[in-house]
Amino acid sequence: MSDFTFWDILRNLLTGLQWTLALSLVAFIGGGLVGLLILIMRISKNPASRYLARTWIELFQGTPLLMQLFLVFFGVALAGVEISPWMAAAIALTLFTSAYLAEIWRGCVEAIPNGQWEASSSLAMYPLEQLRYVILPQALRIAVAPTVGFSVQVVKGTAVTSIIGFTELTKTGGMLANATFEPFMVYGLVALGYFLLCYPLSLSARYLERRLHAPA
Repeated sequence: MSDFTFWDILRNLLTGLQWTLALSLVAFIGGGLVGLLILIMRISKNPASRYLARTWIELFQGTPLLMQLFLVFFGVALAGVEISPWMAAAIALTLFTSAYLAEIWRGCVEAIPNGQWEASSSLAMYPLEQLRYVILPQALRIAVAPTVGFSVQVVKGTAVTSIIGFTELTKTGGMLANATFEPFMVYGLVALGYFLLCYPLSLSARYLERRLHAPA
């Protein structure tokens, strides 16, 4: 196992796991904020806003995450701006996440009966006030489970960022496998790391779905 002990490998993988978790949180929070803006545009009465939002969603859902990552990392560099693998990974994953969350949330908003919009409109509320005070609180109940479920895809998506040199869990595992000549053990631990991150999220999504949709 070269000069690496099992604990050296584990310690390095835990560092990679921390970067995976950090990138996942940044992408999910940033994607949520951008996704909320896209959602508002998507359900707007303005045709141009709806068209732009629909184009955004179809663009990021219809192209591979790897391609989006390359376009951010190499495209910005071609413009003469230096960008680190960390920044490129955060931007690409944020944009990717925003498209999916916007579409998930749009479905949840549209699940709210039209009568709720009409009732709030009769109270002389502006559309944004209707959305904030009446529609979103109800849609939140529907949206929690699929949103938590999608976070699993965000965590797994971070593995792609190893291609541009971002040292997260997968990249760390690759370097350790090359250094120790123990790929089975190293990648087994990498898989265990992803499982420890994703499985609790999957359980939470299933629990929340049962809890929030259970009959009163």
